[in-house]
Amino acid sequence: MSDWPYRDAFNRNRGLISDENQEKIRKAHVAIAGLGGVGGIYATTLARLGVGHFTIADPDSFELSNTNRQQGASTSTMGARKNETLERMVKDINPIAEVRVFEAFTPENAGDFLTGVSVALDGIDFFSIAARRLLYRECRARGIPVLGAGPIGFGTSMINFDPRGMSFDEYFAIEETMSEQEQAFQFALGLSPLLLQRSYFAPQRIDFAGRHAPSSVLGTLACANMVGCEAYKVITGLPYESAPVSWQFDPYVRKFRRCNLWGGNRNPIQRIKKWYFAHALNLK
Repeated sequence: MSDWPYRDAFNRNRGLISDENQEKIRKAHVAIAGLGGVGGIYATTLARLGVGHFTIADPDSFELSNTNRQQGASTSTMGARKNETLERMVKDINPIAEVRVFEAFTPENAGDFLTGVSVALDGIDFFSIAARRLLYRECRARGIPVLGAGPIGFGTSMINFDPRGMSFDEYFAIEETMSEQEQAFQFALGLSPLLLQRSYFAPQRIDFAGRHAPSSVLGTLACANMVGCEAYKVITGLPYESAPVSWQFDPYVRKFRRCNLWGGNRNPIQRIKKWYFAHALNLK
């Protein structure tokens, strides 16, 4: 379908996006590891922006509990593979898009997965810390920026990682000697340093032992908006901010804030928060 009218399909971007930048978007290659709550909506958002090349990975299939927030989850896709479903959705939007599909992102296929990639997006499940650390480590070694946001309550908190700046492990103060649960706690602690959601979303609602956290489509949509804008900046060569800077947006409390967390989780304020929440969550 090489004669498909790409220019006409994305014509309404004009006036916001120059023809030159639209061509950069068409040539961009985006990798998305994980296609659940945020990864799936990243894929369709960037497909509608006009991105022409994707590499995607997710080992799971859709189940009923995904319905409230995951792009691709519907009565017709229950039991269907997430990677195959999102490949189809992307190509339904842009039939000339190139989509490379992986079963999962692993140490064995990391090199192949990231070949030719302009920017990587973190769509990995919140509690899958080993896979997340692998993504950031492999991208850093290859000079690839990683953009990521978490659905926090009805909003989002976004932290990007530039390969020349602070690393993922440095920001979250994650060490190899920590258990998986401890690493997940460190991730949660650094993901939302401003706690804009604290008036209605208590940290105690996160079950670290049971690997469960509340999440809503309102939060995943906010993630897609913020990460989509950052991806546009990276692809077109515009400046963007990375760790230790984070941005949190919560439309429920009508707040949008920038945070420069010097030292990441090693910041003295974060150390106090860690002590408090570890006791509150009985993670001593």
